[in-house]
Amino acid sequence: MSHFLISCGGTGGHLSPGIALAEGLTARGHTTTLLISQKKVDARLIEKYPQMHFARMPGSGFSWRPIALVRCLFAQFRAVHFCRRLIRQTAPVGIVGFGGFTSAPIVLAGRGARLPVLLHESNRVPGLAIRWLGRLATLVYLPPGVLLPRLQASSIRYAAPPVRSEILRTSAIDARLALGLDPMRKVLVLLGGSQGASALNHWAREHVETLAHEGVQLYCVTGLGKGSTESLALKTKMGEPINAMFVPFSDRIAQLLSAADLVVSRAGAGSIAELIRCQTPAILVPFPQSADDHQRANAAYFEQQGGGLVIEQAVLKKLQITVLDLIFNDRLLSQYRAQLKAMDRADTVDIMVNDLERLAASPECAASISS
Repeated sequence: MSHFLISCGGTGGHLSPGIALAEGLTARGHTTTLLISQKKVDARLIEKYPQMHFARMPGSGFSWRPIALVRCLFAQFRAVHFCRRLIRQTAPVGIVGFGGFTSAPIVLAGRGARLPVLLHESNRVPGLAIRWLGRLATLVYLPPGVLLPRLQASSIRYAAPPVRSEILRTSAIDARLALGLDPMRKVLVLLGGSQGASALNHWAREHVETLAHEGVQLYCVTGLGKGSTESLALKTKMGEPINAMFVPFSDRIAQLLSAADLVVSRAGAGSIAELIRCQTPAILVPFPQSADDHQRANAAYFEQQGGGLVIEQAVLKKLQITVLDLIFNDRLLSQYRAQLKAMDRADTVDIMVNDLERLAASPECAASISS
């Protein structure tokens, strides 16, 4: 049995794959500590996993603004000391980073302790942390077809984001009943990522009556801090029932995606991986201010592979007609589901666990642990 440190805090897109990897390592008899940030979203996401060990580390996101930059550098300096202490206390045999500001301190501390370091990038445009830290890593996992020119080919492996074991497609009827939805009517789910999407929330509220008039139920996950739980059981002006739910957070993503005929979502890599695993067609609306415009790249690849469509936020006025055209087109939805099933090829968790076990068993790793 070995112990591993996994840095995965800051957003759901980092934390969810970290939890997935921890599940895989635990199933093989290993133990893990997951390093998360001080953000509220991290605290909410981990509530469902009391059996796992989490450590909340100092740190803040990178910014070029002078005051924010000084704050970031000071916090990262404290975080490196925190990670060195944690390595001494837990004696890990390997380090894994999923990007974001929580990765740099543990990677630096891990390399200082001569431990193998693995980095995983989920997005089709590698983030700042992966670009800067890649040359310090033993292995770097990238989405298929993505390149990091400064890395040696031998250190690159291609793999999709790890997906939590609970994310599996179930019966649509059972999922709808569990969520309080009519099992016989169409369901549209809106997801704005772990931090929500105000533009999508506004669109949902603006069009809830029109969707109900067309016989579509709505389930909107607004994001923490962007509204409270609200259930609308009213009638439209024409007398049709409105069955709509607005919730700030959901830890029943598998049920949501199984219940949905169609999802409208931001284009974070983690959300896309869960859509693929549950074979749920989607219309992706990339966040225009995402770092390095990575959501637009994610969405374009998803559309090219046949998982759904892309609509830019600047033309959300087209979303209503696109939703209604697609959600009642059962033949096209079936084609999308078949393509999504084909996209879910390899189990990244097994790939990464195998690599970690192999690296931990190497003589170099054993020497670093004993020194």
